[in-house]
Order: sequence, then C-alpha cells, then structure tokens
Amino acid sequence: MTWHVMLEVVRDGPVPLGAQIADQLRHQVERGLLTPRTRLPSSRQLAEDLRVSRSVVVEAYEKLTGEGLLESVRGSGTRVAAHADTRIRKPVVLVDRAIPPVRFNLLPGTPNPVTFPHREWTASYQRAVESARWQGLGYPPLLGVDQLRSELVSYLGRVRGVLGSPEDTMVTGGFAHALGLVCGALRELGIDRLAVEDPSHDRQRQFIEENGVRTVAVPVGPDGLEVEPLYASGVRAVLVTPSHQFPLGVPMSPRRREELVRWARDTGGWIIEDDYDGGLWLEQRGRHLALQPTGPDRVIYAGTASKLLAPGLRLGWMVLPPELTGLMERVRVRRDLGCDGLMQLAFADFLRSGLLDGHLRKMRSRYRAQHGALTRAVERFLPAATLIGPVAGLHVFAALPEGADEEALVARALGLSVLVKGGRVFHDRPHTARPGLVLGYTALGRSGVEEAIRRIGQAYDQQPGGASWAS
Repeated sequence: MTWHVMLEVVRDGPVPLGAQIADQLRHQVERGLLTPRTRLPSSRQLAEDLRVSRSVVVEAYEKLTGEGLLESVRGSGTRVAAHADTRIRKPVVLVDRAIPPVRFNLLPGTPNPVTFPHREWTASYQRAVESARWQGLGYPPLLGVDQLRSELVSYLGRVRGVLGSPEDTMVTGGFAHALGLVCGALRELGIDRLAVEDPSHDRQRQFIEENGVRTVAVPVGPDGLEVEPLYASGVRAVLVTPSHQFPLGVPMSPRRREELVRWARDTGGWIIEDDYDGGLWLEQRGRHLALQPTGPDRVIYAGTASKLLAPGLRLGWMVLPPELTGLMERVRVRRDLGCDGLMQLAFADFLRSGLLDGHLRKMRSRYRAQHGALTRAVERFLPAATLIGPVAGLHVFAALPEGADEEALVARALGLSVLVKGGRVFHDRPHTARPGLVLGYTALGRSGVEEAIRRIGQAYDQQPGGASWAS
C-alpha cells in the first residue's frame, strides 16, 4: 500500500530539508490534519515523492519520534502517535453539559447497535452496488431514486396506512433534513410560525427556530394535541407525533385526529406528521396507524430509518400532498443535490426482500420483553412513579409525584452511573410542569434495565440534607 501526505520542500532555502519535512509534519499533527494512528509513507517512498535523500526523511522521522509525535510500529511502518491529539474538542452537549461516560444509558430514542442486521444489510448493499446503473452512481433525483420511492409507497401503505404515490414521495437524509426542507417551504408560503406540541423535543424546537420559523407551544392532553388552542393561536402549520407522542407516549385519539384535520381544512393549514417510531407498536392489539390517511391533502407525512434500523444510515422520507411536491423540490434544489444513491438502492432492496419486516418482528419481540422488565423494575424499585402511555417505541414516560425534585434525582442518578433525562426539559415552561423521567430502555439488556431502575430507586429514596424528595 502506498500512502501519501502533502509536503513541499524548498531546495535553495536557508532551512535544511530534514527540518522542513519535520516542521511541516509537526504543523499538520498539531492542527489535526494528521490524526492519531495515521499511517505515513515509508522513508523510501517519501524520499522518492520529494526527490530527496532517504537519510533526510529518516532524520525528520526520528526527530518527531523523539518528540513523541510519531511512532514506529513493527510491520506497520511509521504513524502518528496514538496520544498525539492536540486539537481542542467541543463536547457533545446534553442540555447544558457534556454527556459523561456511564454504565447505564437510559437516554431515549436510540436502538441498541447490537441488534443492527449487519449480514442482511450488507447483502442488500452488495446487491445494490452490483446492480447499480446511473441512478446509483450519478447525482440522484431530488425526490429520490425511483426504486426506493416505489418500495416506500408500498411498505408505508400496508404497514402505516399511508396514502401516496411515488411521484409525491421524497427521500431525505433523516427527519431533521426533512424538517429543514419543510421550514423552507413554509416560509415560501408566507408562514413564519409553526405550532408544536407541549411537551415536545426541546432540540427540535431549537432547530425550527434556527431555520427561521417561530414555534408556538400548544398543550397536549390525554387525547393528544388540544385543537381549540390551535385555532386560537392563528397559526397555519403544526408539527405532531400522533401515533406515539414524544415524550409522553400517548396516542392521538381518532376523534382528535378528525378535529385536527378539520382545523387544517378550515384554516388552509398544514399538518406535519412525525412518525418517528412507526412500526414499533409493541402491544398485541390497538395498533395506531398514521394520521395521514385521515387527511392526505393537508398532511405532510415524515418517517425515518433512525429508530427502525440505525440513525447512522441518515435515511428518511416524506409523503407529500401533491400540491406541495413542486414547491418542496424548488426549496431542495437550493440546498442539496439529493441523498446517497447507493444507500437508497440498498434500502429499496432491504424493503423489497422483506428484510425490514423480519427485522422489526424480531425487534418488537425483544423490545416487548425489555419493556416488561422495565415495568416490573419500576413497580419494585420506584413505586412512586406512574408509567404513561401504551407499550410502544423506544421509551416510556414515568410521571413522578408532584413536588418531587426532578433535577436533583437526575443528578443523583448520574452519581450512580445512570444517565437519564428529566421530563420538564421538554416543556415550554419547565417550572410549571409535573416532574417525570423519560426512560429509554432499548439500549440495555433486561438485566441492565432492571439494575438502572434499581439505582434510580435508590437515588429517589435517599434524602439529602434530611429533606425528602417530595415535599
């Protein structure tokens, strides 16, 4: 294998050639251009590339090895030292602090990477590569490759009840990408405010605002989003999670769905349906289909593979009212040139082969067992909490007694190596909301879920400073 780095030397300058090579390599390591464990060319190869003596390169390599920036590994040549990472890194932010390393991660929304169907996905991707023509290797259509749009319409119709056509289906790079496009389309329509559920995902609200659209919080009741405040707000667009409300988990009732669609038709408004974990209904009966078929002319349906397979795939989709398809294409052409064609062809094969159906069948069985373990653990170790909503998705909301110190409980659980998110952060006015915990239970095994809840129960039972958790 021939490795290459970007170096230049000045032969008639005052600085010796070896020092020039060492200085440039040192600069690239310090800037992070050469990352830890990066292989460097052999001294013979680099000497040939720069047309200098091999001894000059050996001298530079030895100097940097002595400084601890490079290391020589038998059988692997010279590489940047594993510890030579001088870049300043920004932490990944969780609310207002970095995500700490913990033993038990109960953050919601992430499937267990162990469950990813590696063999089946690899087979689909290989078939996609082998059969790829121009659609897979060239710039893909803005709406997405034909094969995937056709498969999505078929799959969403039989599994989620969605009504649509390939011509009005758009493939995106996940839901955030889709939401950004929707915000752009709303602005084109003269709509600068978007109603959101209260509670809802805090980062989603921030994302919408950063895309130039103001958010208006509308309360969620036992039947889903309250429609009367929606009328009163005067907004002309609303974002909802009707099948499994995030974070409370309550499904929108059939009556409330009809009222919401009636609002859209009365006001000329638009409904954006985020079906973020559609297909992961875990109860044997009472499965809720998508809202979209209740009003396909007013609902923008959006889904994603992030919860079904893995967020790293960056695959999402929208089924659009025909009236909006052209507008959405015009908005998109100013932003990007479409999504990875080979990834789309692989996912089309995954759908066509029934592999996604088989994978989700296994996941529902696995998650059902984990949810059962969570329920039993809460009953045993955290009996003051009340679990809300049906058995569905990748999380459950645990309501705490009024007056419980949610923030202190979350902090004390972290001290016991359990990372869990409180429920108040998802509310528009956190200080007025009932305390609770949003428990993601799919990233751990059943024994891990039980131990995590036991530790949260231990944190809840502790009385710091002689004061009880609930006043």
